[in-house]
Amino acid sequence: MAIMGDTLPGRSAAGGHHRQPIIAAAIELTAREGWSAVTMARLAEATGVSRQTVYNEVGSKTALAEAMVVHELDRFLAVVRDAFDRHPGDLVEAIYDAVRNVLELASDNVLLRAVATATHGADTELLPLLTTRADTLITEAKAILLRRVESYRPGLTADQIGVVVDALVRAVLSHVMQPSDTPARTADGLAWLAARVLDDRARTPLRYSGR
Repeated sequence: MAIMGDTLPGRSAAGGHHRQPIIAAAIELTAREGWSAVTMARLAEATGVSRQTVYNEVGSKTALAEAMVVHELDRFLAVVRDAFDRHPGDLVEAIYDAVRNVLELASDNVLLRAVATATHGADTELLPLLTTRADTLITEAKAILLRRVESYRPGLTADQIGVVVDALVRAVLSHVMQPSDTPARTADGLAWLAARVLDDRARTPLRYSGR
């Protein structure tokens, strides 16, 4: 069962039925040509609507950038929710699934790749926004994970659970930006580590022990 409040604060309003295609087109254009190439005219052409419709749906270019980033961060939080929903009786499997799915999503995230490789000119305009939103993402991801882990009643104090959750979230975000192994192997290692503290099956072996 989904837990209330598993959403990113400050999420933009849903808008009309053209809003999501416009945001998707902006993300694709940013990935392909850079943020400086994104104009209301090009988005109108890509989505088959008028420029006025684009303005009505997303407002300014700054508001569009905010909507793009929120859209992508919401996707990350959604896979975490889904992982725990799939394993209501197995905390370690839920953590494994959440970590693996987040890392797999990150490996194919066109917006994050585009921003990470932007090194000059107008493309860097997106970097401060991502930095600001990264703080929001950490806070919200920790809040979601804390509620989810507590629901399994792992036998630790709230402070102890908070320490484990903080470590997991920061480790995952580190691997999002600079992966050191495949999503599956990284998820396996972090799930094993969590099991040592959170779960009574602490001796469960790593899936990928033959590294």
